[in-house]
Amino acid sequence: MSQEKIDILERALAREKAARKQAEKILENKAAELYQAKQELEQSYLELESLLNKTDSQLQGVFENIVDPYVIMDLFGNVLKMNDAAVDLLGCDSIKSYFNLMDLVHPEDLQSVAESFQKLLVKGSITDFNLKIITQKKEEKLLHLNGSIIYDNGQPVAAQGIVRDITKAKEAEIQLIESENRLATLILNLDSGVLLEDENRKLVLTNKKFCELFNIEETPKALKGQDCTTVVETHKILFKNPELFIAQIASILKHKQEVLGDELEMRNGKILERDYVPIYEGNVYKGHLWTYKDVTLRRKYRKGLEAQKQKYSSVIANMNLGLMELDTKDKILMVNKSFLKISGYTKDELIGKSAQSVFPVEGDLESIREDNTERIKGKSHSYEVRCKTKMGTIKHCLISGALNYNLNGEVIGSIGIYLDITALKTLQLQKEKLLQELEKSNNELQEYAHIVSHDLKSPLRSIDALVNWIKEDNKDKLDEVSVTNIELIEDTLEKMEQLISDVLMYSSVGAKAMEEETVDLNATVEELKKILYIPAHISITILNPLPKVQGDKTKLKQLFQNFISNAVKFNDKAEGHINIDVIEQPEYYQFSVKDNGIGIDKKYHDKVFKVFHALNKRKDSTGIGLSIVKKIINLHKGTVWIESELGTGTTFYFTLKK
Repeated sequence: MSQEKIDILERALAREKAARKQAEKILENKAAELYQAKQELEQSYLELESLLNKTDSQLQGVFENIVDPYVIMDLFGNVLKMNDAAVDLLGCDSIKSYFNLMDLVHPEDLQSVAESFQKLLVKGSITDFNLKIITQKKEEKLLHLNGSIIYDNGQPVAAQGIVRDITKAKEAEIQLIESENRLATLILNLDSGVLLEDENRKLVLTNKKFCELFNIEETPKALKGQDCTTVVETHKILFKNPELFIAQIASILKHKQEVLGDELEMRNGKILERDYVPIYEGNVYKGHLWTYKDVTLRRKYRKGLEAQKQKYSSVIANMNLGLMELDTKDKILMVNKSFLKISGYTKDELIGKSAQSVFPVEGDLESIREDNTERIKGKSHSYEVRCKTKMGTIKHCLISGALNYNLNGEVIGSIGIYLDITALKTLQLQKEKLLQELEKSNNELQEYAHIVSHDLKSPLRSIDALVNWIKEDNKDKLDEVSVTNIELIEDTLEKMEQLISDVLMYSSVGAKAMEEETVDLNATVEELKKILYIPAHISITILNPLPKVQGDKTKLKQLFQNFISNAVKFNDKAEGHINIDVIEQPEYYQFSVKDNGIGIDKKYHDKVFKVFHALNKRKDSTGIGLSIVKKIINLHKGTVWIESELGTGTTFYFTLKK
């Protein structure tokens, strides 16, 4: 294993150890809080026993003086009274909120809560009961509850309880357990041998690698508690100089000072690197930690590093990404061919020069300084800057920088990778310009549609008024054919005005960005049933509860309005039925709106969603309604289709993404 990987594992071990101590401290604090809570609870019960028999004004004093959340409910779970702390805990609006506590219980705890409530009724009290709830603000919490029955002349009339939020304490406990498990797994599988001894040299912890290095057949678990003096004496023959090995251990333990990088040579030719770390609690010595690393391969690999360096230097020099290596003072140490191509400089013009002086950043100095500051802290990421080449042209570059370390982990500079994105940036700017022009065109088109709509409707209304005047002025002079023709003109004018309105509505759908929100489709349909004209002989039924979806509330309302209006409009049965249903799929909801109306011939199924394809010649049908439906569904990334037979009815299917 490389030194870098070993260092990473050591740092990870240190972090896990620190995390474990922090978690243990949190649990200690939480234990103290729980004990204090128990004491407060016992005192509260003594106060309640005397105060519950007093007047309401005295009972109010209880609410004001109890710090913990306190709730009184009837024997059916309905809240009768609670203090401010309970209001905050349960997410209520005020202490006057009335609701059933069972409505807050998490579904997975409903059974256990019901059983515990029965025990409370039988025994009169319940203590140390934990349950999970979902507050009225939709927050999931874990509660600790102590409760008792309130009696009136020996008869149970209500129940009271003091509650405590233990969510964070439980999370800390879980984190500590997880941290311990991770730490144990990490140590067990480390590529370094670990040996932890107490102050009496009894073995506390070891791992598989230690057993492997010392040819120990027993498992790490079986070694726990053994005398390490005996273990070391038994296996000293593995080393080239056994007595020196024992003497070095004795000397280290005598001085109890940290020892790092101590090398040991074994008979089989392996070389181990040993570290010793004494462990103190305050000023009291509690034991020590040994770590053993097999560094045999490291020595062999050092000779191959130069050859590898030459190999990868050739790759770096010829890759398409520009590379620059700097020292800690921003001086250029190395560049590759791609960087020379990007910057326009020669190698001799760059080596030894300040990077910012020969390849300056135009207008982005602040961002590059911030990145350098973050890089010194060990963070690395990519950022975009503008750079000036030798010829004075500006190029857009994506830079990714990272610190450069030596074998001892010391920072010796940094390495930057440069990607020339000038062409891509130009395309991006062109795209943004096109989008702006498109948005402007759409706005102008929408404005034009409104103007045209108004200009078209004005003469239609004038014609309608003139026709009405002619009919009124000549009602005694016109024959039956003339009256019929005038009525046809009025119907045509009405249909033309409806057509203009529908065209305007169709052009408006999608013209503005959707305002997404959570939409309750059950409430939407119920609202439509109240505002739409539904003849008495037609019924609307929701077969399964409709879901809440993310989308534009106005457009979704218009979607269901068009479907329902269409079904009502083309229903020729003495008893009409409109059934709305939904099927939940993994990634979307599939809805259906079914009626028993006149139906649609199969040859028109592909045309009903196209603009102006009205299959019925009614004056209130323009052939645009279903086109609007399809456009709204497309905006919500769904699909729509139809199943229908003449005389039987029609079913429209459509999907909405979750």
